[in-house]
Amino acid sequence: MDGVLKSWAIPKEPPINRGVKRLAIQVDDHDVSYIDFEGEIPEGYGAGTVRIWDRGEYELKEREAEKMVFSLKGSKLKGGYCLVRFKGEEKNWLFFKI
Repeated sequence: MDGVLKSWAIPKEPPINRGVKRLAIQVDDHDVSYIDFEGEIPEGYGAGTVRIWDRGEYELKEREAEKMVFSLKGSKLKGGYCLVRFKGEEKNWLFFKI
């Protein structure tokens, strides 16, 4: 999106079923050359494990500052999804299937 990889860290697995909501923490945009990166991020730069959980395509349906609606065509995630930013928060979003 916008020529970069938009990314969110989801501490628990992404929701496959409707009614399940997950915290999604927006992380820094990355250059598209990182599309296949998996590994450990060191302390000082978002320390933790990067794991590609699913691959596929998306179609953006609606994009606002506080909300994004899109369709996913992945091997695990399929169908309509929504990201809604928590009020007053910069990086915390709610991620759920619609």
